[in-house]
Amino acid sequence: MQFRQQALAKLQSPEELDLPVRFARPQGWLVLSVTVLVMAAASVWAVTGTVASTVSAPAVLTHGEGSYVLQSPVAGQVTAVLAKEGRRLAANAPVLKVRTADGRTAVVRTVAAGRITALAAAIGAIIQTGANVAAVEKVAKADDPLYATVYVPAENATGIPVNAAVDLTVQSVPTQQYGVLRGHVKAVDRTAQTQQQVTAFLGDSQLGEQLTKEGRPVAVLVRLDPSAGTKSGYKWSSADGPPYALDSMTLATGSIRLADQRPVDWLLP
Repeated sequence: MQFRQQALAKLQSPEELDLPVRFARPQGWLVLSVTVLVMAAASVWAVTGTVASTVSAPAVLTHGEGSYVLQSPVAGQVTAVLAKEGRRLAANAPVLKVRTADGRTAVVRTVAAGRITALAAAIGAIIQTGANVAAVEKVAKADDPLYATVYVPAENATGIPVNAAVDLTVQSVPTQQYGVLRGHVKAVDRTAQTQQQVTAFLGDSQLGEQLTKEGRPVAVLVRLDPSAGTKSGYKWSSADGPPYALDSMTLATGSIRLADQRPVDWLLP
């Protein structure tokens, strides 16, 4: 009975209404304030900020007009090799002599002026009509500038703007010591390249196969940033770059900065 009376008395009495109510501790207010500030900053960044993204793809250093594969117009036996690798030749310059089946001698000549980058025929070899005998890079002068052609997957090429910054990791240059080669996008092809097109431009069937094994890429032409203070003549992320010149047909990896995107666009359907 005593417990029942105490319970009834408690129900009839007011609930300590004269005592102050504490809504949150000071630590709770601090956490709440920080959360509100972070959310506000994130909202402003989502509307006004931008996100920079990059795409990386294999690249080849070449001169601007590329190369071509020289083919023999006749079948027969090679009797003389008149050119050397690395030598620059004028248009219509002799490269090989071939003795045909009827005993006459034919001369295989360059189609356009350039530098012999590879010879596929040796004295005594038997070649067929249309056989690849040399690769010729289209360069008329020793000081013609180098470019980089980056072979980007077609699905990643649409967002590449002209003049976008490019960093090139050159295979023949130690990156940790000399850094990366700097450049900017000069042009982006409108159509994807076939294996035959890549081979024709580079003058190398193996590279043509290698660069198209994952699908038809888009060729992005990159202008290398010049620098009078480096041995290579081009700008590097390090102060001096490598203490030697760069050769054409050098392999690299290009990292191209895409157009900046607003993060709020990612949230929209």
